[in-house]
Order: sequence, then structure tokens, then C-alpha cells
Amino acid sequence: MAKQFKSLHPIKFYRDYLNQNVRPDGRLLSKFRPVIVNTGSIATADGSALVRIGKTTVICGIKAELAQPKAEKPKEGFLICNVDLPPLCSSKFRPGPPSDLAQVTTRFVADLILNSGCIHLRDLCILKEKLVWCLYADLICLDYDGCLIDACLLALLTALKTVKLPSVDYDVAIDKKVVNEDEKKSILIYNTPVSTTYAIFEDKIITDPTAEEEDLSSGLITIVVKEKELCSVHKPGGSPISEEKLYDCIQETIKRADLLNTLINTAISEQTH
Repeated sequence: MAKQFKSLHPIKFYRDYLNQNVRPDGRLLSKFRPVIVNTGSIATADGSALVRIGKTTVICGIKAELAQPKAEKPKEGFLICNVDLPPLCSSKFRPGPPSDLAQVTTRFVADLILNSGCIHLRDLCILKEKLVWCLYADLICLDYDGCLIDACLLALLTALKTVKLPSVDYDVAIDKKVVNEDEKKSILIYNTPVSTTYAIFEDKIITDPTAEEEDLSSGLITIVVKEKELCSVHKPGGSPISEEKLYDCIQETIKRADLLNTLINTAISEQTH
């Protein structure tokens, strides 16, 4: 009976639960799902990580290739991201060109990593105007159940922290480069931006929503923080949110950031031992 009511009146079904300050899955409105972070998931990559937030699972692999810098930015390397949402991860996605969600998420996480100062593209320069590193970051969603940006950002950040680049000697006179795989070093990570997504359902704010909760909500907001400070707010339309509730979301995200940073550091230390 409950299943039939849910399929016929999903919003009323959900509202009845929220009025009791609980969700259909048993979580309180402010309760997060478990988070799992693993590194070294792809042996052939120069850096990789797998992240699970509830059922949402994203794997990130980073490959480093040598390239020539752009003429207008002769001292900067490249970070090229791509988020893939295959039909395998959810029935809502179809084969073919990238969905709008995949494109928005790709652009958002790539811009965030660079605009937050998490990495500096100048650090990827080997020789001005001649040779730089290009980092290709492929993020594949294996299971989709909401909070895609949170999972992708966490996977990308963790994977970047595991990247090790070989030393390169470049002889300009004969245009020859020698890559020394025996000498590898990590890229510099200057800060750790992490995010938390919230759903707006009528007058309530729902933390860490599932895909179903996102679909039923009247708006979503993703808060990004770094080093206990607000870094970015991503709100793609939908219902407005009061300043008071926005402040509460920011404080909640800052508190959660400590846990996420601990998970990242623990995963990386386990890989190195």
C-alpha cells in the first residue's frame, strides 16, 4: 500500500515523513550518508581515487602527458576534466552525447580546483614556451544516487593528491626530452576544497539528498569550503533560501570538511604504507 501511495503521490508521501523530521530511508533531515574514500584504484593511472557517498560511486583516474603550452600562457600546464555518466550508473542516463548534468559537473569541478587555488598550473611547467604537463582527469560515475558534485570533487581532489610526475630533462638545442621514471614527485596541493549538497523541500533543508530526494525537491544548493572558509556557492535556480538557512548550511559544511579531509589523508597514508 505504501509503495502504491508513494508512486501516486510522491511529494505528499515525502512530506508526511518530513513533518516527522525523518526521511523514508530512516535518516534525520541533517544526517549524512557514510563516505568511503580509496586511492590507487587504477594501477595504470598516474593518480586515482574511488569515492562512495551512500550509493553514489565515482572513480577518478588521472593520466599525465607532455604537451606544448598555449602561446598566451607559456608558463602554464593543463588540467582537463571529463565527467562521464554512463547508462550503467542510472536508468535516467542514455547512451550518446554527455548529458547536461555531466557537462555542468565537469565545468564546475574543473573551475573549482583551479579558481580555489588548489593547484597552480604554473607548477606543471617544465620549460617556458616549450614543455608542460597536461593532466587528463576522467571521472566515471559507477552508481548514481544524488550529490554528484560532492562525489566528483572529492574523487578529483583525492586523485590529484596521489599524482606523481617523473622528472624531465629537456635539451632545447636538439629538441630532445628525457623522462626519468625513477625520479617522481607529487604535485603541490595548496588547499582542499570540499563540498556538501543540500535539497530544499518546501520550508525544510535536507542534507546530503539521494537522487530521489533531489528530483522531488524544489531546489538544490552546493556549498564549497576550503580551510574552514567559504569558497563557492552553487545554486542552479529553484526555490530561494533564506540567509539564516544558508548560514546554517555553510557552518554544517565547514564542520563536515574536517571529516572529509581526514578520510582523504587516511586513504593516502594507507596507500603509501
